[in-house]
Amino acid sequence: MKILQVNTEKTWRGGERQTLYNIQGFLQQGHEVELLCRENFPLHQKAKELDIPIHTVNNGLQAILYLIKHACYADVIHAQTSSAQMYSVISSLFHKTKVVYTRRVDFVPKGFFTKLKYTRTHKLVAISSAIKTILENFGLKNITVIPDIACAKKLNDERAKKLIHFRGWHNKKIIASVAALVPHKDPLTMVQTIYHLSQMRDDFMFLHFGEGNLQHEVEKEIAHLNVSRLYHLMGHIDDVEDFFSIFDVFVMSSQEEGLGSSVLDAFLYKVPVVSTNAGGLKEVVEGNGLVCDVKDAKTLALSINELLNDAVLRKDITAAAYENVISKYSLQTITKQYEEVFNLTCQT
Repeated sequence: MKILQVNTEKTWRGGERQTLYNIQGFLQQGHEVELLCRENFPLHQKAKELDIPIHTVNNGLQAILYLIKHACYADVIHAQTSSAQMYSVISSLFHKTKVVYTRRVDFVPKGFFTKLKYTRTHKLVAISSAIKTILENFGLKNITVIPDIACAKKLNDERAKKLIHFRGWHNKKIIASVAALVPHKDPLTMVQTIYHLSQMRDDFMFLHFGEGNLQHEVEKEIAHLNVSRLYHLMGHIDDVEDFFSIFDVFVMSSQEEGLGSSVLDAFLYKVPVVSTNAGGLKEVVEGNGLVCDVKDAKTLALSINELLNDAVLRKDITAAAYENVISKYSLQTITKQYEEVFNLTCQT
């Protein structure tokens, strides 16, 4: 099967990493895979290592024009973002290639043109049951749930050890989150969580990996709650997985979340997880970590404190989470599910 992956985002976040994983999985199964992406941005740079045909564009119009001319040579278009879905659907007026769209966000879709875009998409994949329910409530059908992929890599422990040594944190518990500083990740609740935790103990440091348009507001809240000694904004760091080797607890404070692929990383590297019950987080973390209500900073803090104090609890939930992620979210398992969806879509 010839699969054209489409993702034109400028960022390197969960969707772009999953696009790369999908490509790797399809290549392992012997499929022909090509990628349409934005030139000289992270996905383009990382995909060069895979030795596949890469077609680059600089804007949406170029993406549409490329698809109009060349998509007919593929068996299926796999759109990985909302923009990619739109380009694929518009161009489908000029080609007959089936479009499969993987939706990773749990924002509620609105409007006539959004509905039209979805109804002209041949197959919808939701990465969680929560997203599937949102799409069904929007009046859509033909939705299959296929979660994100979790791939373990050999960690460069030395990077993390150097950070601990440089900062002098040898005797500190390390609590962390990998989440963009954007509204749906709710970083302000994270700051409040660390404030409440600081009222219970002071033997920890909190590391927040990520960047975004709420950085100024987050910095103000850190100063307002006087937790700058404990709360460290680390910005965007490549290969952030290396730092999971020093985490004692991993936390997600999202108020909306499609699934939360960084939680899967925590499971893989046996880091206990505390998260809100936003979107797909609940179905992923429940039974494999501690789950709290959205915006409940105090309960998040209490849950972190409980994990830090209870070694038996940490061991039990990390063992359960590891078994879960290995069995349900492996590259081979998810690739097989996509193969089945693509084959059925092409036959209809």
